[in-house]
Parts: sequence; C-alpha cells; structure tokens
Amino acid sequence: MITLVRKQTLRFLEMIGDYVSLIVDVISASVKKPPAWKLIREQLFHIGVMSLGVVAITGFTTGFVLAAQSFYQLGEKGLASVTGVLVGKSMITELGPILTAFMVTGRVGSSMCAELGTMKVTEQIDALKSMAINPNAYLVAPRILAGAFMIPLLTLFSVIMGILGGFLIAASLFNMTASNYFTPMQIHITLFDFLSGFIKSTIFGILIVTVCCYRGMRTAGGAAGVGRSTTQSVVTSYILILVADFFLTLALNMIHQALKNDWMRGV
Repeated sequence: MITLVRKQTLRFLEMIGDYVSLIVDVISASVKKPPAWKLIREQLFHIGVMSLGVVAITGFTTGFVLAAQSFYQLGEKGLASVTGVLVGKSMITELGPILTAFMVTGRVGSSMCAELGTMKVTEQIDALKSMAINPNAYLVAPRILAGAFMIPLLTLFSVIMGILGGFLIAASLFNMTASNYFTPMQIHITLFDFLSGFIKSTIFGILIVTVCCYRGMRTAGGAAGVGRSTTQSVVTSYILILVADFFLTLALNMIHQALKNDWMRGV
C-alpha cells in the first residue's frame, strides 16, 4: 500500500513537472520567435467564431433559468425587482466564466487534445523535430495565445446573451418592465464584478488550452491512447476550472476588500 502511494505521488509530481516544463518551453520559444499570425488566426477562428453558437445557447438558456428561479423565489417576498441584478451578477462573476469554460473545453479542448494526440502517435510531431521545428512553438503557442484572447470575449458574449435571455423571460412571463430589470444593474453591478469575470475567464482559458495540449503532446498507445488522453484532458480541465474558481473567488474578494478598507482609511 505504501509503495503504491509512493509511486502515485511520484507519478503526480512528474506530471506536474512535465506540465510546467511545457509551459516554460512555450513561453521561451514564443519570446525568441513569436508564432506566425496565420497560425494564431486559424486558432482564433477555431476557438472563438466556431464556439459562438454553443456559447450563445448556453448563456441564453442559463439566463432563462436564473430569471425564472429568481422571480419565483423572490417575487412572493416583494423582491422581484432584484431579478435583473441577480441574473447580471451571477452571469458576470460566476456562471458566465464557468459555463463558457465548460463549453469551450467540451468543444475545443477535446478537439485540440485529439488532434495533437493523433499527431503524436502517428509520429508527425517527431517529424517536426527532425525538421528543426519546435512543436511547442508551432503547435501549442498559437493555441494558448488564441485561447487567452478569445475565451474572455466568448464569456462576455455569454454574459450578454444570459442577461438578454433573463430579460426575455422576465418581460414575457412576469410582465417586468425594462427599467425595473436593467436600472438596478447600474447601481449594484460594479467594475469589480467585470474585472472578476474577466480575470477568471482569462485564467480558465489558459488552463483549458495548456492542459489539453499537454495531454495531447504526451499521448501514447495508438488510437486507444488518443481516446484516453482526450477523456483525461476534459475531466482534468473541468476539475481545475472548479478548483481555480473557488480560489480565485476568495483571492479576488479578499484583495478587493483590502483595497476598499485602505481607501476608506485614506478618506
């Protein structure tokens, strides 16, 4: 039992080391020679434009549910006017970044891992090395740059769709006016909420792309190995997104509270 635990611990530490080494090599290669714009553009289209449909549907339907639940739970208590605030706050700070990251992981992350994994087992990556091309710079760096740029934009799109979806339900089913829905948002939704969502979505984007690329670049075992790597990449990304969201929520709110206290003491 102790031997098994030791082996699993060493294997986990080795995996962390390989993951960090991959990121360091990507950064180093990108600094020496930035990826070609053509490669980045292809990934921007693949990650961003091709994900608009699923992100729109996810954000829109989430807004439906949030608005309905908020109204039913708070309407009888005379708090129906905060429906818009609840939908907006929830979408901007939590559900928008998380659900967008989940959708992108399922649609894009799995595709990245399968593509790189197939290249690995068919020795295409070894062929790149034989031609003095750094696979991390050629294959991974464009995906990381595109993911870090596009996923926050996709999150913003999801948030907008969620707020509009919530308004559609609030107006059509519960006869809420636009002023009752949108005006409280201007008062209660702050710049910190937007920054929180932006920071989370950026970090989620980097996590998704790096984890999926790492799993793909370490694939072995033929077609079965590609399947295992793809499954592991998606599951690992989901877990890391949820864990990172918890710690980011704590850290960002603690920093915000500290800055607010310092400002109050200064005043």
